[in-house]
Amino acid sequence: QKIHATWNIKRFFKDATPKMTDTNSYVLNHSMIRVKDPKESMKFYGDLLGMSLINRLDFEEAKFSLYFMAYATPESQGKDWTEREGNLELTHNYGTESDAEFKGYSNGNSEPNRGFGHVCISVDNIQAVCDKLEKAGVKFQKKLADGRQKDIAFALDPDGYWVELISQKIRFPEGSLKEGETDSKNYRFNHTMIRVKDPEHSLKFYQEVLGMSLLRTSKHEGAKFTLYFLGYLHGKPAPKDDGSVNPVSDREGILELTHNWGTESDPEFKGYHNGNSEPKGFGHICVAVDDLDAACKRLEEKGVKWQKKLTDGRMKTVAFVLDPDNYWVEIIKKGAPAK
Repeated sequence: QKIHATWNIKRFFKDATPKMTDTNSYVLNHSMIRVKDPKESMKFYGDLLGMSLINRLDFEEAKFSLYFMAYATPESQGKDWTEREGNLELTHNYGTESDAEFKGYSNGNSEPNRGFGHVCISVDNIQAVCDKLEKAGVKFQKKLADGRQKDIAFALDPDGYWVELISQKIRFPEGSLKEGETDSKNYRFNHTMIRVKDPEHSLKFYQEVLGMSLLRTSKHEGAKFTLYFLGYLHGKPAPKDDGSVNPVSDREGILELTHNWGTESDPEFKGYHNGNSEPKGFGHICVAVDDLDAACKRLEEKGVKWQKKLTDGRMKTVAFVLDPDNYWVEIIKKGAPAK
């Protein structure tokens, strides 16, 4: 009598099924800035602007700590910090807070080191928020009443970084709140702004390589600059912009690209400062992905330039790619220890 046995030969071999990655699942997780004194920075972003500390990572050997600040939004409930959008990473290198010779960080808005521009908080009642900050002694780069644009303000954080304040008119139309009424539960870390030399190259990178969508464009003929707002739609339709109110002011996880006309064809333009060489300041933006190995393989196939590949150095759970202006874009995995 013959005995017939069924063998599953696949169990003797490593699964050769190609790993896949879906850019629709990506999130613009955080933006990183270096800070002199984390206590002062957390007072500003926490006590005054209503953010909460959602994660802290200490690297005693390397002598630095990372503080992740964010708003508790309905969209973030129940999610790991790596799965969220709208996180602000404050990087503190030990000793800067007490070093009398430390000259501070560059905010990215003065020549010859312009590059990073600002982070932006969208609020319910911009006048009430500005009044609160001014009463607390916060300095302003631009108050509401300054200049031609009366609907935005720029506050200065403890390190001199610009923090733009805009209204969420799409949620809180004029007259919907009482004078002086504001609640930080309504605030959102809306976007991070960086300046770019050539929008054609930058848009191609962020859309075709990183899978973002163009959410909004704002052209300013008189001042000769254009703003491009990008983010991940996660399968949802793009917001309609009828020009009346900012249709994405209530969102988080947006990247603003600022193009000053002419830089793309100016042979004397030397490019923007990415914040990671002296004078340092802004560090990077971060995209969290579904499958880190597959995402990095896809990026390699797209021909990206690397600042750090997964296999480089001791940290095998993060990678950094360079965008067309050499800004660093960190790549991490959602739902896993990232650093």
